[in-house]
Amino acid sequence: MKIVSIIGARPQFIKVAPIARILRDEKNVINGVKMSHKIIHTGQHYDYFMNKVFFDQLDIPVPDVNLEVGSGPHAVQTGNILQKVEGCLIEDEPNLVIVYGDTNSTLAGALAAAKLHIPVAHVESGLRSYNRRMPEEINRILTDHCSDILCVPTVNAFRILKKEGFDNFLFDGNLAPDPDEKWGPLPEHFPVGINVGDMMYDAVRLSMEVAEQKSRIMQKLKLEPQGYFLATLHRAENTDDHKRLREIVHAFREISLLKPVIFPAHPRTQKMLKTLDLDLSGSNIHLMEPVGYFDMLILLRNAWKLLTDSGGMQKEAYFLNVPCITLRDETEWVETLQDGKNVLVGSDSARIISETKKPSLRHENIDTDNPFGDGRSASRFLKLIAEMEGLLCAHQGR
Repeated sequence: MKIVSIIGARPQFIKVAPIARILRDEKNVINGVKMSHKIIHTGQHYDYFMNKVFFDQLDIPVPDVNLEVGSGPHAVQTGNILQKVEGCLIEDEPNLVIVYGDTNSTLAGALAAAKLHIPVAHVESGLRSYNRRMPEEINRILTDHCSDILCVPTVNAFRILKKEGFDNFLFDGNLAPDPDEKWGPLPEHFPVGINVGDMMYDAVRLSMEVAEQKSRIMQKLKLEPQGYFLATLHRAENTDDHKRLREIVHAFREISLLKPVIFPAHPRTQKMLKTLDLDLSGSNIHLMEPVGYFDMLILLRNAWKLLTDSGGMQKEAYFLNVPCITLRDETEWVETLQDGKNVLVGSDSARIISETKKPSLRHENIDTDNPFGDGRSASRFLKLIAEMEGLLCAHQGR
């Protein structure tokens, strides 16, 4: 069975890692089904700290193809990926294409496969922010509606897809049984939805112990646990809106009077800070280049609070029991809002400052009753694919 994963950005590198690791450990045989796994890297992220460092640290195989599309306007970037991925898929003729998350690489990969009548599995289906000004929201919706296997990470994602008309779900949207158990009857037609859990949680569980052994970021920056704020900022709604960016930076300056702000900045953010002449020198904000995955996990786990507009970082903060302040007006990860573990503040300086001054409440360990699953999402997914081999091959070229 020939499988192709299409990835191009940091969150996708993290999500493909558990799949690649299981296939390597199982010598590419799942439940008696031989699988070949090819990775197509679109090149959407190409900076070392946004790209290659994840392959090095997460032990992801070197991509079989790198399309090197680079940056560009949404239409240009998506079109370039679509054109180049299509050629790869025509040559490879895979039985299944896996896409991850909500980037332009996700949508372009799904469209290319669907138009070639190759079954598509969307990892992280059913997420909605209900803000269509976000390009990620458009990518999520369109990818879900041209995919054959909808891998939802939570019960809430299942409910959203049900409202949109999807009705062919295994286990009524509840977390699928343990991957070592027999699942019973499988569906006879596509699209089919299944709650396998969240693969990013798999990656965090697998990586945390290694990060503790290998990272020296705390010593390098001379930081004490819970002695600093951690901040990330990359979404166009914040970086490209001058008013919002100025408000957020003003808040960062103010809260840095309480504790240092460690700010690994996305290349887009660094560019806009220079464009607007937002000089952070003289403040207690430590603007720095993006860091590797292990260093970011350690910085996050030891932070007093996280300030971010990243969906993935919201979840990672939830997994690591770190209070999160989200610099957006809405979130697709509504589970993280439970019990005040994550709060939405938008770009309002006063709200950002107010939330940072509140006590840092640490919550119970989430391993029990975790809405994101039990850290075995990739195993569930691969077992499903193995058991559906015949159906997938029959569906190809429909």
